[in-house]
Amino acid sequence: MLSYQHDYHSGNFADIHKHLTLRVLFESLLKKDKPFYYIDCHAGSGQYDLQTDKSTKNKEYASGIARIWETMTHPMASKLETTNESVLEAYIKAISTINTKNQLRYCPGSPCLAQQWLRNQDKAHFLELHPQALKSLRRHFKNDSRISLHARDCYEGLPALVPPANIKRGMILLDPSYEQKDEYSRIVSLLVKAYNKWPTAIYAIWYPLLPENRDQYLMRALTKSGIDNILISELTVAQNNEGAGLYGSGMVIVNPPWLTDKTLSQLMPTIAELLSPSLGESVIRYHSRSQGAS
Repeated sequence: MLSYQHDYHSGNFADIHKHLTLRVLFESLLKKDKPFYYIDCHAGSGQYDLQTDKSTKNKEYASGIARIWETMTHPMASKLETTNESVLEAYIKAISTINTKNQLRYCPGSPCLAQQWLRNQDKAHFLELHPQALKSLRRHFKNDSRISLHARDCYEGLPALVPPANIKRGMILLDPSYEQKDEYSRIVSLLVKAYNKWPTAIYAIWYPLLPENRDQYLMRALTKSGIDNILISELTVAQNNEGAGLYGSGMVIVNPPWLTDKTLSQLMPTIAELLSPSLGESVIRYHSRSQGAS
C-alpha cells in the first residue's frame, strides 16, 4: 500500500529481528565464492534519518536500534558477542558505517544492509512503488552496478524476475505492510508462484504479531501451500493484550540453510532480553503441514 511509510517505525524491535535474521541468512550465502542473487520486494527508502518528525513522533527506535547501538559500550556487549559474534559484528558495523562514531542518527533498512554485505560478484534487485521511497533509493544506490532498482509492484515484479538466468543461488525478502487483511494470504500466493519457478532459493517473509492474531491467516496459507522445510522465528517484547498493538515480530524462512535454527536459537533469546528485559521472548520452530500452524 502506498499509504504506508516505514519512517514512523524505522529501527524498532521488529526491524532488529528482521535484520539480524537477514544477516544469518546472508552469512550462509557468503560461505561460498559462487555469486548469489538477492531480491528485496518491499525495499522502502533504503535508510532512515532518526531525527525527522516521523521518526521522533513515537521514537520506536529508542527500544530497538538504539539499544543495539548501546551494546558497543554496554555491559551486556560481551554477552552478546559470545552469543553470535559474526552476526552481531556485521550488523553493528553496518550501523556504524552510516553514522558518526558517537552518534546514532541513521538507521539502515534492508537495502542498505544488503549493499554492504553484497560482494562484487553478487547481484540485487530492489522493488518499490512509493514515490518518496523510490527517490531515496535512487539517491543511495543509483551508482552501484550490482543493484537494479524497479518501480514495480512485487506481486507482478517478483514472478518476472525469477529464476535469474545465470545465478543459481539466491534469497528473497518479502516484507509487506499488511495494511489489508488479505495480504497475509496474498503474500503466500506470491511465495508459491516464485517458489514454483525457483524452488532452491531462500525465502524470508516478515509478519507482525498483533492481538488480532491475523498471523494465523499466514500460517494456514503456508499449511495449504504444499511447501515443506519452513522455519519460523518469533520475537515478542510485550504481552499479547487487547489494544496493545504490535507486541512481536515473526519471520518465515523457506529453505533455511543448515544450522539456521541453531544460530537463531542461540542469538534471539539474548536479543529479546536486551530489547525487552523480563518480557522479551524468542521462539524457533518448524512449520509442519501435518500439524498446521504448530
